[in-house]
Amino acid sequence: MEMKDINDQINKNPLTKEESRKQFVEMTEKLDIKHSFTFEEAWEAGEIIRRKQDYRDKIVEFENQLKNIEGALTGEELEKLNPVKHSFADGCYVREIFNPADELIITKIHKKTHPYFLVEGEMSILTEDGVVNLKAPHNGITLAGTKRVIYTHTDCRFITVHVTDSTDLKDIENEVIAKDFTDKEISLETVELLKNKGNLK
Repeated sequence: MEMKDINDQINKNPLTKEESRKQFVEMTEKLDIKHSFTFEEAWEAGEIIRRKQDYRDKIVEFENQLKNIEGALTGEELEKLNPVKHSFADGCYVREIFNPADELIITKIHKKTHPYFLVEGEMSILTEDGVVNLKAPHNGITLAGTKRVIYTHTDCRFITVHVTDSTDLKDIENEVIAKDFTDKEISLETVELLKNKGNLK
C-alpha cells in the first residue's frame, strides 16, 4: 500500500482516539497479531501523517494562489533575482542560491534527505509545526517531502548538498526534486523515518 493510499484512508474516515484504540484492540485480538509497537506509537505516527498531509495540502493551495497574484515572479525573472552557483565534488552536487531581502519564496518538493546550510542572512520558514526563524550561520537536515515557504528578512545565501554521481543539472533535478507529494521515493523515506521514530519536521 502506498503512503498516498494510507493518507486517503486516514483522512476519509477519521476516528477519535478512543474509537481507534477500540478498533486496534479488537483487530489485534481477532487477527491474533503480535505488534512491535503500542497503540500510542501507532496513534502518534498517524497524527504525524495527518499533520504533514494537512500542511502539504495548504502549502500547495497557497502556492497556486500566489502564482495568480499580479507581479508574482516566475521563470527567468525569478532566476535572475535568485542566482544559483553549481559545484561538484566526488559524488556530491553543491547548490548555492542567493535570495534577496524581503522575498517570499515557495521551494520545490525535496525528494531526498540532505544537509543544508544558511551561510548568510536571516529568514523565517513556515513548517507544519509553525514558523521557524533562522540566522546564519545555521545548518540542518532537509527531510524527504519538505516544501518550504520562506521569507527573507535580509539578503540570504543558502547551500544544499546532494549525493549524486551526475553532473547534468536536469538529471540531478529529476533525482532530487519531486513533481508532487505522491512521489514514491518520498513515501518510502517517510515510512522509514516513522519506523525509526525519526524527526519528521
